Amino acid sequence: MSSFNIVLQDLLRLCTWLLLLALVFVPLERLFSQQRGPLWRRQSLTDLGWYFVNGLLVQRWVLALPLIGLTLLVHRIVPAAWHEWVAQWPLAVRLGAALVVGDIGAYWGHRIIHERPLLWRFHAVHHSAERIDWLVNTRAHPLDMALMRFSGMVPIYVIGLVPQGSGATEPVVLIYMITGTVWSYFVHANVRWRFGFLEQLVATPFFHHWHHTNDRPELHDRNYAAIFPWIDRMFGTLYLPRDWPQRYGCDTPVAPTLLGQLTQPFGQTPAAATGTGPSSPAADGR
Repeated sequence: MSSFNIVLQDLLRLCTWLLLLALVFVPLERLFSQQRGPLWRRQSLTDLGWYFVNGLLVQRWVLALPLIGLTLLVHRIVPAAWHEWVAQWPLAVRLGAALVVGDIGAYWGHRIIHERPLLWRFHAVHHSAERIDWLVNTRAHPLDMALMRFSGMVPIYVIGLVPQGSGATEPVVLIYMITGTVWSYFVHANVRWRFGFLEQLVATPFFHHWHHTNDRPELHDRNYAAIFPWIDRMFGTLYLPRDWPQRYGCDTPVAPTLLGQLTQPFGQTPAAATGTGPSSPAADGR
């Protein structure tokens, strides 16, 4: 298949997904909004741009080579007998294991990105949103998104949940990626729903909105997990108070345009990139 046809195929897939997501989340956010405001934000067009940029670049191009390298490395160092044994597990068991170990990997990847100024300058693009809704999920620098996804995939490959010779169409990988993507849109959604004790077990909008808070510096660097809040509890970063955050965003200066957000992290020094937002030395002493 030619590169042109691949791009057209990807665009059709992205447009279809965007329509489905909008049909679900736009009515929900109109009916159950936690933050009142217009449907079309000042940054909505930029976020739509990120949706297509990342959809076209990250999975097929930016993330492809690291995953190929990881696959080759894992199958060199992990005994074949282990892979053969894991391959015999029922699909439901392998998928459950992938969700858990993948989220642990994603937790630590996410946490390290917050704690390292060099990486934070890219992640600040995502945290620059001062109003949170489902479309904010798309606002992410391609290198930041690739690193986040790669950190979740590493343990899945390392423990042999992806059989040798399989690729992105392998059921465990496919279901893991779709589940993680859809759930990411859900936890960013501007809905006021609360779920009682379930908020301790599964990530919800309330859980993740507190990850985006800019209320007080001591509340930064919380709720890193993508799916399972108990991972944050296990590592001491869970925060689930009674009320919703009052302010969102970060103190790191971020360009307002897509092109500016794409290029700005490469031009900043680490000191300039950290500002006083999440994980900056001024914010939490690290």
